[in-house]
Amino acid sequence: MMRNVTVATTQMACGWDIQQNIATATELVTKAAKAGANIILLQELFETPYFCQVHDFDYFTLATAVEDNAAINHFKQLAKELEVVLPISFYEKSGNTFFNSVTVIDADGEILGTYRKTHIPDGIPYAEKFYFTPGDTGFKVWQTKYAKIGVGICWDQWFPECARSMALMGAEILFYPTAIGDEPTLDIDSKGHWQRCMQGHAAANLMPVVAANRIGTETITQNGNDSVMAFYGSSFITDGRGEIIQEASKDKEEILSTTFDLDQLAIERQQWGVFRDRRPSMYGTLLTHG
Repeated sequence: MMRNVTVATTQMACGWDIQQNIATATELVTKAAKAGANIILLQELFETPYFCQVHDFDYFTLATAVEDNAAINHFKQLAKELEVVLPISFYEKSGNTFFNSVTVIDADGEILGTYRKTHIPDGIPYAEKFYFTPGDTGFKVWQTKYAKIGVGICWDQWFPECARSMALMGAEILFYPTAIGDEPTLDIDSKGHWQRCMQGHAAANLMPVVAANRIGTETITQNGNDSVMAFYGSSFITDGRGEIIQEASKDKEEILSTTFDLDQLAIERQQWGVFRDRRPSMYGTLLTHG
């Protein structure tokens, strides 16, 4: 038996022209689809620069409801036209609450649902708690036309509980749209650590991980002061054992794609027995004291 699916990840630079960002993303999605990709990942909050570098109430006006979001409405049509699955990251407004969210569009252009980012960072220049309420959806997986997928969002990718939860819910591939680069308060290059965390999720759960990051240097000005952040790209795809099999550059707009046999991956998960041998009853005390 073979059940092949081709996944793709992308990376691009973003400016303040939302329609241009959507057009660039459209070009990447279209190229990936024409090359055979079935599920295509775009980066986190690609409609605009990463405004979370600073605290500024004006940026709350960027948030929209799912049904009003320009990118979602555009990519619903494109997904149907190209017959591809698209997780779309956006700044969501729901009533008086604001979330960092992903809406998953199936290959027929229909929305399968929305996941709201569970883990929200708070630091310089990732001041997301100012803009986003922690998600209330819980972790989610979706049965798309091509595979059952789980989607986390950026900071979620540092938490093994997120990946394991999606795996236990039946995910076959994990996707992480991301915006990460400079770490001025830590004075480190986090790229290797960032990748290894997700490689660990792939290895521990025996399923591929697909990550999309942005590129370019972005300057956000507030009260005459500039916050400057350089994003390091390096979007990647792992196999089911955690090895990176495709990796993009740090600074170029790119598309990566890989084909997986989902039935073979399922056999390997059964053979390793890690889900069989879990001991949830032994973890409860540790979790309650976390």
